[in-house]
Amino acid sequence: MPYVETSIEVAAPAKAVYELAKEQERFPEFMPDVESVEVLERHSDRVITRWKSLVEEAPIEWTEEDRFDDETPRIDYKLLEGDLDKFEGSWTFAERDGKTHVVLGVDYDFGVPTLAELIGPTLQRKVQENSEMMLRALKDEAEKE
Repeated sequence: MPYVETSIEVAAPAKAVYELAKEQERFPEFMPDVESVEVLERHSDRVITRWKSLVEEAPIEWTEEDRFDDETPRIDYKLLEGDLDKFEGSWTFAERDGKTHVVLGVDYDFGVPTLAELIGPTLQRKVQENSEMMLRALKDEAEKE
């Protein structure tokens, strides 16, 4: 399965960046490719959300479960249903030298082997670009707060 990992340094405390990342319903406010995030269930240690996003102007929808580890801090997410066969990974937040190092990992499978063979590198680049966009938007939002 393809895997993409991106990272960024944020000039804000890890706890603040982590708490912002847990507020996924706010993502459409500052992430251009995220059209909507609807919270279906909220618990103290996890949330189930329905996402609508754009990839190359094409809509993509899914429902995922995110598990929060406030001690680490870390968010693990996993696809429950949607337009992909597999979409899971984690966000990690480590404070170093007064900044927060955020890493976003994405393990995905579009579920169409022929498509993956034909446009696999393009799909991987799109997942990479989308991950980088999410991290830049999170950074911009966290640094202005």
